[in-house]
Amino acid sequence: MLEKGDGIMSTYVGAVEDFRKSATAFMQHVDLLSKARDAYQQAMTASAELRTVLDAGDENLRNLMAQMEQALNLHMAKPVIDRLAVDKKKPEPVKAEPIKANGESSGGVRAFP
Repeated sequence: MLEKGDGIMSTYVGAVEDFRKSATAFMQHVDLLSKARDAYQQAMTASAELRTVLDAGDENLRNLMAQMEQALNLHMAKPVIDRLAVDKKKPEPVKAEPIKANGESSGGVRAFP
């Protein structure tokens, strides 16, 4: 029975020693887990803020595009004559001069051939 107890005791001592070594090594790196958790939380917060900023920017762009399309539609809906009238001057009155049969001025109006 002593041999069985010696084997169990040796297993226990070996397991305790392995646990101590592993726990000591782990404890040396626990601060890394804490740093990783903090960095993860910081990244998630920044991501949410960035998403909010991008969503607001997208909404502003959509509104601006809608306004531009509306302005273009209003501009295109105006009659063509109104748009052309802005660029043209009023016609000047034409002075008719009488023309004689031989090409000199006479008092009559000459017709185009």
